[in-house]
Amino acid sequence: MTITKFGAALSLAILATTPSLAVEAMKPKPADDASPVMAVDTAIFLKVASGSNEFEIQSSKLAKDKGVKGDVAMLADMIIEDHTKAGEKLKATLEAKNEKAPAPELAPKQKKMLEQLKAADYADFETLYLDIQAQAHMEAVALFRTYAGSGDDQTIVGFAKETLPRLETHMAHVKELIAAK
Repeated sequence: MTITKFGAALSLAILATTPSLAVEAMKPKPADDASPVMAVDTAIFLKVASGSNEFEIQSSKLAKDKGVKGDVAMLADMIIEDHTKAGEKLKATLEAKNEKAPAPELAPKQKKMLEQLKAADYADFETLYLDIQAQAHMEAVALFRTYAGSGDDQTIVGFAKETLPRLETHMAHVKELIAAK
């Protein structure tokens, strides 16, 4: 018997002797029963969320300055408005706990993306802006979803859970605009 056949036979033998394990392993788990893949420390969450928020505001203001039109301009307006509100909400949440919000600091990658946007000519700007927003929002959604499921500060977890749906809405709009291009 080859190793592959032996491994398969061994797996079948184990499952056959413990049918309840086989049935349990095949049952889908409810979404709220999923354990987080990783945990995010509160200080790191606050730092990364603040920087991400600032990046999305700055890149969207740049889009407005570059003169994007139509649905892309509406997306930029929505991002500026929602992320400004999220930054204010985070600041107020922390002040209520007598804590100070971290100063928004862009990551090196975000600084580079802003430079790419600034250098882009109008013909390429819209596509680049949408691609960058897709990446930024996928990362933000992953960060907020992870912290909402594994955070150790329940007040900040509440902020993450409250903010997450808007981030998901932004991501959905970006995907729709990319698909329409």
